[in-house]
Amino acid sequence: MTSFASTPITNGDRKPVWMDLAGRFPDDRDCLAAFLAFETAEVLDGIKPSSLVNLLNRPRRCGKNLHAVWKEHGEGIIRKSPLEAKVMVERSDSLLLLLYDQRMVSELLENRGVRALLRRSGYTPENGVDGLLSELARRFASGSVPHEIGIILGYPLKDVAGFMGVGHLRFTCQGPWRIFGNPQRSLMLAEAHRQCHCRMAVRLMAGTGPFECLGISGGASDRKKVYFYPHDENDNQNHKGGTPCVSH
Repeated sequence: MTSFASTPITNGDRKPVWMDLAGRFPDDRDCLAAFLAFETAEVLDGIKPSSLVNLLNRPRRCGKNLHAVWKEHGEGIIRKSPLEAKVMVERSDSLLLLLYDQRMVSELLENRGVRALLRRSGYTPENGVDGLLSELARRFASGSVPHEIGIILGYPLKDVAGFMGVGHLRFTCQGPWRIFGNPQRSLMLAEAHRQCHCRMAVRLMAGTGPFECLGISGGASDRKKVYFYPHDENDNQNHKGGTPCVSH
């Protein structure tokens, strides 16, 4: 495998992945903290309200079984961090976690467009964050991935609505998610996500402690405003055809 050190992390075509970093953390707790910091980099930077993390119950190529490490240390690590964790699905061979910023998800629920789309999907936004995530977990447990998870992950509402088949915009291009209508802001957001991962990879490679990267031992930066785009941002574009763009 090509080492991460030999591949520039600023390469516009490459998003760093956990295996580029995994071998640097022989201690179980350090490895889990680094993994969580890397996988939630956009949340820790305030760019995204939540991230889904899937922990498979088997050793990774680095030799670590992060599912087992989570079972032993995860609750204690998260309790000290700025993040919250909600189990979406737990099976013998895997654990799907939603790691989120409580304040950002609460602010998300105050967005009128978000509330309208959630109600259309059968949710009751007035039940708050706990009610929303409990219903989301119930739907995950049914065996399918609810399309409205994109709302909680902070994807542009126009793209979530388009993917759910309730928007008036046409499919434009495939990025990290399916993009509908004018792709410019969606691709800018996708690039912001990539840059968060790059910055976190740089910090971890440079020797910044995994717990510090996770915001446990200070040094957390001020949160940026979440990027949410209204359904009508594309009203001035021609909806009859898509615009070619490059996937990120």
